[in-house]
Amino acid sequence: MDSELILKGVYFAYDSQWCLEGIDFELQKGEILGMIGPNGSGKSTLLKIIDGLLKIDKGEIFLLNKPLSSYKRGDIARRIAMVPQESTFRFPFSVSEVVLMGRFPHLGLFPFERKEDLEIAQQSMDLTGTLDLATRSIYELSGGEKQRVLIARALTQRAQIILLDEPTSFLDIRHKVDIFELISSLARAQGLSVIIVSHDISLAAQYCHRMVLLNKGSVFKTGEPAEVITADNISTVYQCPVLVDKNPISKTPRVTILSKNHYSATKSPRHK
Repeated sequence: MDSELILKGVYFAYDSQWCLEGIDFELQKGEILGMIGPNGSGKSTLLKIIDGLLKIDKGEIFLLNKPLSSYKRGDIARRIAMVPQESTFRFPFSVSEVVLMGRFPHLGLFPFERKEDLEIAQQSMDLTGTLDLATRSIYELSGGEKQRVLIARALTQRAQIILLDEPTSFLDIRHKVDIFELISSLARAQGLSVIIVSHDISLAAQYCHRMVLLNKGSVFKTGEPAEVITADNISTVYQCPVLVDKNPISKTPRVTILSKNHYSATKSPRHK
């Protein structure tokens, strides 16, 4: 497989304190890469760096075999689309207006949508099941609907890489699955490369081809879900006892958090 994105020895500091240290990994074409780790481990910061919003202090990043630093901001936006964890809108834009915002990197000096831009936005809404919401205000949407609209906006950028920062936060179980299903189907159908930050470890394991486990600003483990999501790895990084077994249907790793009583019971002689 071809690498769309390569990070080599990436370091980044906030106020002279290292936030990321020696980050190495690759994103392959058509791959869904899950990024997990505790709060404060550097996941969101790393997405901002990949999106060109923050500049690294040391290391190298290559986007489509060229240094990321050689791209102008607009060039990055035509290749990488970000779906942030939180998106606030100061005005009650309609869904179609929000989705059309994804065409901004392609408009050039005259910020007026062409017929082509409208068609691309419509296609993106159709793919994400948001076409029937086109005239609704973004303020009127449920959490799941809003996430689909933001993904439609990202698709409208026509970028090869999509970054998603905790897209299932605050969603119920059904909508969490819906979002992962949507991302998976888009990656297959469009050949998109995806990095998804998630705290839903078991769910991410069902849909991600590979995973990166971050701990205190460094890569703790990279590999296929079964290699990364082990009881030892998760317990060490998250500092809590867990049981990791296989989902009976998907056969992917499944994480169960253990209470102190349950953890003690698993260590008793009769459980050995």
